[in-house]
Amino acid sequence: MAWRDAAVSAYRERWILRPRPGSGARGGVRLDRRHVYILPTRHGMLFALVLLLMLIGAINYSNSLGYMLTFLLASMALVTMLHTHRNLLGLRLSAGRAPAVFAGEQARFALRLEVEGGAPCIGVAVRLPGGEPLAVEVAAGRAAAAGLSRPAPRRGRLPLGRMRVESDYPLGLFQAWSWLDLGQSCLVYPRPEPPGTPLPLAADGDGAGRAAGAGEEDFAGLRAYRPGDPLRHVAWKAVAKGQPMLTKQFDGAEASRLWLDWGLLPGMGDEARLSRLCRWVLEAETRGAEYGLRLPGVTLEPGRGEEHRRACLEALALHGVGA
Repeated sequence: MAWRDAAVSAYRERWILRPRPGSGARGGVRLDRRHVYILPTRHGMLFALVLLLMLIGAINYSNSLGYMLTFLLASMALVTMLHTHRNLLGLRLSAGRAPAVFAGEQARFALRLEVEGGAPCIGVAVRLPGGEPLAVEVAAGRAAAAGLSRPAPRRGRLPLGRMRVESDYPLGLFQAWSWLDLGQSCLVYPRPEPPGTPLPLAADGDGAGRAAGAGEEDFAGLRAYRPGDPLRHVAWKAVAKGQPMLTKQFDGAEASRLWLDWGLLPGMGDEARLSRLCRWVLEAETRGAEYGLRLPGVTLEPGRGEEHRRACLEALALHGVGA
C-alpha cells in the first residue's frame, strides 16, 4: 500500500546522515554513535556457532581447559566488536570536486576523509548501493582522498545519492556501517553528435557568408559545397574538369563570428538539437571561432575560450531541466 511504502521510506531516511543545514556539502558529515550500526558477519556467525559447540563440549566433559578457551575466545570477540564500532567513530567525510562529463560517460565524484582524534581508521571502505567497495586507509591527523564513479546516462544534474561507509576491522567478525548523502552532484553535458556535421555559416560585415572560423590568408583545403557559400570561394577549376562543386577553406588571423541557434534545426527533436548544438560548440571552440548560443529563453553572446565553452555546454545541459 502507498502509506506503507511511504512509512518504510521515511524510516529508511532516518538512517541516512546528511550535512547540517547551512554547513554546505563541503562541510561534510561526522559519524557519531547514533548513525553507526553493527552486526555480525558470516564469519562472525560461524565463529559464534563454533563457540557454542565448544561450550557444549566443555559442559559435557567437564573440561576446565575447554571452559577457559571458550570464554577467552568469546571475550576476544566482544573486544573485537568494540574496536569495529569505534573504527568509524569520528570519521568525517566531505564532498570534493565532481568534473562535468558528457552523457554516456562515467561521472567521478571525489571524496575527502579525515579522522578526528588520535587513532587512525583502518580497513574503511566506501561504496554505492550495488557497487564494489573502495578501500581507504585514513591515517591519524591526515586526510585521505577517494573517488566513486557511476554512469551518466542522460544530461542534467546527476546526484551521487546515498553511499555506504563500512568497516570489518580488525578480524572480520563484525561489520559496522553508516549511510551518508553529501548532496554532491555532477553536471552532465548532452552527448555530442558524431563529427562530420558542418558548422552553420557566419555572417560577414557585408552580409556575405563564409565558413565559421575561416580566415582569408592561408589555403587550408577543400570541402563539399553548401548552399550559401560565397561564389568566390568555389573551386571553379575543379568544376571545369567535371568534378562536383567544392568550396575552398582558408585559415588566417581573422575569425568569423557565428550564432549556434536552436532555430537553425527545425524538424529535429529536442535531444537531437541539443546533441547537434553540443557538437557545434566543441567544433567552433576547436577552430578558434567566436560563437554565440541561442536557446529558447537563453542567449549567450559570442565569445571564445574555456569559460565561454563551459557556459555554453552548461546551458545545453540544463535546458528544460527543472531546478
